[in-house]
Amino acid sequence: MSDWAAHTARAKEWFEQLRDNICAEFEAIEREAGSDAAFQYTPWDREEEGNEDPGGGVQGLMKGEVFEKVGVNVSTVRGNFSKEFAGQVNGASAEAPGFTATGISLVAHMANPHVPAVHMNTRFLTTEKAWFGGGADLNPPIPYEDDTEEFHASMRAACMAHNPTYYERYKKWADDYFYIPHRECHRGVGGIFYDHLECTDDASFERNFAFTQDVGKAFLDIFPKLVRKRMRQDFDASDEARQLEYRGRYAEFNLVYDRGTIFGLKTGGNIDAILMSLPPRATWS
Repeated sequence: MSDWAAHTARAKEWFEQLRDNICAEFEAIEREAGSDAAFQYTPWDREEEGNEDPGGGVQGLMKGEVFEKVGVNVSTVRGNFSKEFAGQVNGASAEAPGFTATGISLVAHMANPHVPAVHMNTRFLTTEKAWFGGGADLNPPIPYEDDTEEFHASMRAACMAHNPTYYERYKKWADDYFYIPHRECHRGVGGIFYDHLECTDDASFERNFAFTQDVGKAFLDIFPKLVRKRMRQDFDASDEARQLEYRGRYAEFNLVYDRGTIFGLKTGGNIDAILMSLPPRATWS
């Protein structure tokens, strides 16, 4: 029988290490731009009536010269879903509402409109079932075909190392998921998105954990390269206006459709951490 508590602890440790590596790289980019900006870390505790150990997390936030606003959050929470929400979660029900969840969530909004915004998250959940989910997607206000191809090539390589069908399946899932119906447009240029990658025993946990780790490593490899390529590129007022309008679309998706936002709000998460994905500035015309 699998020890899901031990598996959750291993996943938590990895997500924290990935956070540390990402934040160090982003701070290094700020140093290259002559900035001393650094992440500020704010611990938070979850509260749930009758639950002596509901968990919590750490919100990491940096505002700098290159990263206008970037949040990197890690949380590990446990407890019970509300009866109304339990039926919407894989493996949970009103009769079995218990869960544990650990994961990392990252959103970066960039100062230069030519540098793409980005989102990445990976997570491990247990209910009556256990599974991994996550992905990464690129969100440029001003898309560049070569940036898009490089980002997708990195995600494709991470997928192909584990299953030749993963990339096309998870790319389509991202295209379908990161779509704004009321605008009839996509949120960005895509990436990969996967969910309910189920673990039924120790062997399947190890396979899915290894894939999830490689998604995080691929992100850490490719995104800083794209930032460094574009962060000194000149821009004008029209470029910034395009960026701010795009950010409005991004905010609309995250507030109306994003399941991660809904999950955080429905499970008593930290409001500031949940809504750190929102841009610091945006416009609606």
